Amino acid sequence: MAPQLHPDRCRTWPRAPLGSVLLALAIVSLGGGDALSLDHYRQSCPRAEAAVAAAVRQAVAKDRTVPAGLLRLHFHDCFVRGCDASVLIDSTAGNTAEKDGPPNASLHAFFVVDNAKQAVEAMCPGVVSCADILALAARDAVALSGGPSWSPLLGRGDGRVSLASDTTSLLPGPGASFDQLRQAFHALGMSVKDLVVLSGGHTLGFAHCSSFQGRIHGFRPGADVDPALNPSFAAALRRACPANNTARGAGSGMDSTSATFDNAYYRMLQSGRGLLSSDEVLLTHPKTRRFVALYAARQDAFFRAFVSSMLRMSALNQPGEVRANCRRHN
Repeated sequence: MAPQLHPDRCRTWPRAPLGSVLLALAIVSLGGGDALSLDHYRQSCPRAEAAVAAAVRQAVAKDRTVPAGLLRLHFHDCFVRGCDASVLIDSTAGNTAEKDGPPNASLHAFFVVDNAKQAVEAMCPGVVSCADILALAARDAVALSGGPSWSPLLGRGDGRVSLASDTTSLLPGPGASFDQLRQAFHALGMSVKDLVVLSGGHTLGFAHCSSFQGRIHGFRPGADVDPALNPSFAAALRRACPANNTARGAGSGMDSTSATFDNAYYRMLQSGRGLLSSDEVLLTHPKTRRFVALYAARQDAFFRAFVSSMLRMSALNQPGEVRANCRRHN
């Protein structure tokens, strides 16, 4: 989904009131036993994080769709072979890469990672991985949209394999069932709570009509519209996305504040205004429904849980190279 962000809903993020809790979460969530660390570039490239943050800020100033794009890039990267920047690789004559797999057709904001990589390479050639740059950029995207900030563990390697065929089997789609979602998260060692929390990333961005068309036209015999949808919300979606719609830019914001990282996603879900089928299924099981209720009522609880789940997800990595160019292997 190509996100559509509105300037009046973007704001410069205040320093998150999570304070020292973030460092504790990083240590608790990821423990020891892997190569990632909070100070991985302290000696080798101490200005790397600042360079990435500057590239993200500059991109957002010119293109308000960037934050949702970067967050989605990071999600789609981590769910296929771990957070190894394999989603950034360009296809070649001999290989169709992840970015050209069907679930990734609308990914964008690649240029932000390219710009950040160029800046970092100018300071510290061959030191900072593209996977780390993407993880930092996703963090900055959330923070610049009003969400929490955190200190990601760094030291990821850049993957040497990128296959479009992996995307269709490993990335859950907008029509995924609860069992499909649960299995996808379980395969990564993540919980049902992580599923609900990271689904909250849908608070940013825009979905094309094709992502929810089946809920508003021909849902099932005797019900053209999914009865779980609020009637007025469904009517608005049908106006935006008529049957057999082919308008390229047609669709809907992911929630009512689609440029601001907040807990509106959960409140909308409770009121029958969840956009995707994969959102709606979070209300079909008692455990996930309880988490939805908690995060709808308490944004601070959502922010803390999101930091913890992002740290857990972004630690999925295997040893690899440090690419000189994020779009191709060395």
